Amino acid sequence: MRILGFMTGTSLDAVDMAVIETDGEEITRLGPAEEKRLDPASRALIESAIADALRWEPGAPLPESFARAADVIADEHIAAADDFMRRHRLLPEDIDLIGLQGQTVLHAPPTPTRPVGRTVQLIDAEAVARGLGIAVAYDFRSDDLAEGGQGAPLAPAYHAALVQYSTLSTPTAVLNLGGVANVTLVGSDGALEAFDTGPANGMLDLLVQSRGAGRFDADGVLAGARQVDQGVLEAYLADPYFQRHGPKSLDRFDFALDPVSALSLEDAAATLTAFAAESVARGLRALPEIPLRLVVTGGGRQNPVLMQAIRERLPFPTLSAEDVHWRGDSIEAEAFAFLAARCLLGLPISFPRTTGVPAPMTGGRIVQP
Repeated sequence: MRILGFMTGTSLDAVDMAVIETDGEEITRLGPAEEKRLDPASRALIESAIADALRWEPGAPLPESFARAADVIADEHIAAADDFMRRHRLLPEDIDLIGLQGQTVLHAPPTPTRPVGRTVQLIDAEAVARGLGIAVAYDFRSDDLAEGGQGAPLAPAYHAALVQYSTLSTPTAVLNLGGVANVTLVGSDGALEAFDTGPANGMLDLLVQSRGAGRFDADGVLAGARQVDQGVLEAYLADPYFQRHGPKSLDRFDFALDPVSALSLEDAAATLTAFAAESVARGLRALPEIPLRLVVTGGGRQNPVLMQAIRERLPFPTLSAEDVHWRGDSIEAEAFAFLAARCLLGLPISFPRTTGVPAPMTGGRIVQP
């Protein structure tokens, strides 16, 4: 099958698109991949929905902003796909299925003190199917949560296929540095282990935005300019989350910026960068096998200060996705294309040691145009 996958991350910068060819088990070919920058007006509507989601109590009616955001996110995907397909000379009949993540505005997984989790990814999938004339697979997390899973991370099945496609020896670990960092271990026996290690770009982005200094710490310039506050760092790392074993997952808002509020912007950025790096290192030390290598994907791999901080803490090679000929900015879009294939075929997308579900299970829903 030839499948078009989409991803819109917590950075709210773009709609990522990627085509893969797959039978749901293996990758046979990687097709074109691109991104379309989000319109600022669309971003503002999504940010309003995120703010409402943070205030939304369980059992309360859905905030009105959710429907407006779902509509505009669908419009952004349709516009992105129309342009993408036209430039790559793809017709609707050339694409067997679309895989949609939608925009996460809330992720509150089950915890020892919160037995029932909630997760919300906004998009009008039916509108996308109608607008593009292609069947759409979406809502990949709900079934997992309903069975007591974390609902995340969902990319491990694709990470395993990508490791196989690239003929990398195992055990290999794959780290995604998105708003939150998550790691997948593809074990020497092919078994998967995965969990969120801790915050990554999300806290840094929120810090920079809250201080009116842009949308993110470009090239780690802010973090590289000053010193880590060890007291604040240790306070963050004392959180019970880091004492729990996986599977476990986070929302990018689960850790507050209050502890760095008294620090300069540069010292705060340095401290949050060290926090991300140290939580990654602690997560990797908790894996059942020492990997031969760590391959880093996601936007955080482009932050040299963060990457160096991770390398300094690990005894094995830390490589960027491009070092192994992967497309580091497109892997999550590729992953949702792969998950769409598995949804269509009824294959598992989450596993006991990746999300905590009792048994491997499929997920997602498919709507026709």
